Amino acid sequence: MSEHHHQITPAAGPFSNAMIKFALWREKHIKEKSFVVFLALIVGIAGGFAALLLKTLIYLIAHALTARIAVNEGSILFIIYPAVGVLITLLYVRFVVRDNISHGVTRVLYAISQNKSRLKRHNTYTSLLASSVTIGFGGSVGAEGPIVFTGAAIGSQIGQWFRMSPRVLMILVGCGAAAGIAGIFKAPIAGMLFTLEVLMIDLTTVSVMPLLVASISGAVVAYVFTGYEAEFYFVQTESFLTSRIPYTILLGIFCGLVSLYFTRVMNMMENSFRKITNLWSRYIAGAVILSGLVFLFPPLYGEGYDSIISLLSGNTEGIFDGSIFYSERYSILFVILFLLALTVTKAFATSATNGAGGVGGTFAPSLFVGCMAGFLFAYTLNNLFGLDLSVKNFALMGMAGVMAGVMHAPLMGIFLTAELTGGYTLFLPLLIVSALSYLTIKIFEPYSIYAMRLAQRGELLTHHKDKAVLTLLKIDNVIETDFLPVSPEMDLRNMVSVISRSSRNLFPVLDKDDKLLGVVTLDEIRNIMFRTDLYRRIKVETFMSTPPAEIDVHSSMEQVMKIFDRTGAWNLPVVDDGKYVGFVSKSKIFNSYRRVLRHYSED
Repeated sequence: MSEHHHQITPAAGPFSNAMIKFALWREKHIKEKSFVVFLALIVGIAGGFAALLLKTLIYLIAHALTARIAVNEGSILFIIYPAVGVLITLLYVRFVVRDNISHGVTRVLYAISQNKSRLKRHNTYTSLLASSVTIGFGGSVGAEGPIVFTGAAIGSQIGQWFRMSPRVLMILVGCGAAAGIAGIFKAPIAGMLFTLEVLMIDLTTVSVMPLLVASISGAVVAYVFTGYEAEFYFVQTESFLTSRIPYTILLGIFCGLVSLYFTRVMNMMENSFRKITNLWSRYIAGAVILSGLVFLFPPLYGEGYDSIISLLSGNTEGIFDGSIFYSERYSILFVILFLLALTVTKAFATSATNGAGGVGGTFAPSLFVGCMAGFLFAYTLNNLFGLDLSVKNFALMGMAGVMAGVMHAPLMGIFLTAELTGGYTLFLPLLIVSALSYLTIKIFEPYSIYAMRLAQRGELLTHHKDKAVLTLLKIDNVIETDFLPVSPEMDLRNMVSVISRSSRNLFPVLDKDDKLLGVVTLDEIRNIMFRTDLYRRIKVETFMSTPPAEIDVHSSMEQVMKIFDRTGAWNLPVVDDGKYVGFVSKSKIFNSYRRVLRHYSED
């Protein structure tokens, strides 16, 4: 029987009381593993319907707004729509939601690492509504980040309803995210791989079946309501030849560098927007960048899937629809420059959308950039060097490559691209490009675009078991405060009096402002503490010592352990801006480590 029934506490309301009674009954009659699979099915179906609703809302809004825009000329509406959509989203988030719902995948990662997989109830719908307006009106972002946030929140809420333990909540959060990806892309394998590679949930005998059930049920909902056709229409008309492998290797490296560019620009722009403290100044700056880019390059409107479909069918003219550059004929150089512009500017449009106040993810932008980069690579080589590479095949491989690089998820990049297009016949080149792209960006960026923010703060849960457990530990929980302080002016007589009242053999020396000046250990004064002739003559300041290191109260546990390893100490003082807080001991950390490891690794 599981241990989480000890955590059940009385709550107000008939619904809460009923759930508590059911949870107690369930623990006596249904095995936890079986019940988790059942909950995964519920979460999967709910996540699938959430994905279906989001796709439908985006389509209805975008179709209503753009149906009458002519394809053979530029339209001023491409300036108006994105700015209006972001403004509506900004007002909704600011005055209705009143919570930050941007960077959905990062927030799911944070909840898993730092908040016992608990997400707020409003997260089950607020991101869905906000992103549908942002994207439908032309915000250059994807729906996948918000649906991951929504699905994860659904899993978290259902787990909390049934009073499941944090270990099970983590699995259900992964199930919701997997169902969201599987439902929005019709890609069950990619949905499961997303939780393993991006959310970094361990694949164990406990987690594998719930994740599979949730991914499949989310995809089934999509299949039932939208048919069995792949998300992107792709027919392989040119077979892949082994003589093309050297160019495939070059494409993989190229995609890795494009992924690095995309990641760095996103971070640079995000930091720039963060420096703009005024809300409306931030909105104006983002809206001007977004609307200007969408007007010049209409494929940047929304997710950009129409342009992807055009290139996957070998139709370069389709990317010029609605553009001020529309023409009956295009020179080779102009096509190359236009594709390059789309590849380069997508990151700016995406970050401007989010920076201005829109809500959306980077999945679709990475697919878009990958498709443009792959097509550009083959198109350029064909026309400048007389090669005969399949631009369609390379566009498809580019999608897998850039996604693998940006997300640091090579397996998901391969299977998502294959499931999106039905292009399993290109599995070998997809494998080559994804692996090389991932290896290339890994040289420069150790973490994905989602994980780097948390990794910089030491709040990221990883597959590395030691690091994962240390991430789950909080320094606040291992600080001990029962050490009696002494002052530097105190004489030996009073020091002995303090020792007699203490159960510790370590004493912090503090000034009148509680600043840590040093420490006194019992071993250092054992030889003089009984010499009464020295009681009045010797002060604490004469025999106190400097600790080998001080630990900042905001340090991560991984940083704390590095300090312990470097100094060889067993006890170290904790300070907050120089002020004494308490002590941390190695033994306390080890005990907490074993407890967390046992709790989260129960299989």
